[in-house]
Amino acid sequence: MSIVFTHLRSFNAVAENGGFTAAAQALNISQPTVTTQVRDLEERYGVELLVRRGRRVELTDTGAALYEISRRIMRLHEEASELLQNSGHMTIGALRVAAVGPFHATEMVARFLQDYPQINVSMLLGNSDQTLQRILELEADVAILAHVIDDPRVFSIPFSTHEVVVFVDTDHPWAGRDTVKIGELATQRLILRETGSTTRRALAQAAEAANVEIRPFLEIGSREGIWKAVERGLGIGVVADFEFVPHPRLTTIRFADADVRTEYRLPCLQERRQAPRIAAFFRSVLGKNIALDP
Repeated sequence: MSIVFTHLRSFNAVAENGGFTAAAQALNISQPTVTTQVRDLEERYGVELLVRRGRRVELTDTGAALYEISRRIMRLHEEASELLQNSGHMTIGALRVAAVGPFHATEMVARFLQDYPQINVSMLLGNSDQTLQRILELEADVAILAHVIDDPRVFSIPFSTHEVVVFVDTDHPWAGRDTVKIGELATQRLILRETGSTTRRALAQAAEAANVEIRPFLEIGSREGIWKAVERGLGIGVVADFEFVPHPRLTTIRFADADVRTEYRLPCLQERRQAPRIAAFFRSVLGKNIALDP
């Protein structure tokens, strides 16, 4: 016996919103209807999907596994509805973009909105690990990452590569130098983003290849925080060259003996690369003839 779609939709809404009342509001139906549909689903298959704790609910192991499936079903249902309503014209819908930084992301979104001005675009910023997770957990449709993704669930297309450079304040002994060797970083107070960030990942890979130990003096969870710390003379930072904004107190230095680079890519889930909004985003950013076939 197949799962009734409306029952599965109610279960998904309860899991997503954390309770029956919130689920009913999200679906614009009555709370008793939601409760009945979820109970019917449990009784039909002889399983417990949710544990009720007052107004809140918790997923059982079976419920958590079903939620992973139901989220995908709901997304595919939305995409099917939008495809039929748009009739190929992309006049409605929303696109959720996750990105490791605003620099490329705003440029890409601007291109997309030139082609599809009626699509509602939202953007989530975070480090590389957070951004990839948002794709995997269906919190975002497409992402902008700065490294190769080794995950069979993810489809990605390269966008651009950028050199990573050191930056220091004008009072630092390195100010005025054109290059440094990567081994020299071992003696410096490094101010880096948290583990999982793009530039830190690129630097760590290059340092490991050169057999250089990298130890952060400070970890700061934002680009702005790192720039302020370097400006105050607390240490040195690293940044992709295109992200460096000219500043009277800061200067950049290239690596003389290491190729430290970030490769920006556009990933989405393999199963969703042909979704109308995602395919439209790829083509707006990368060109109309980009291949998205399996």
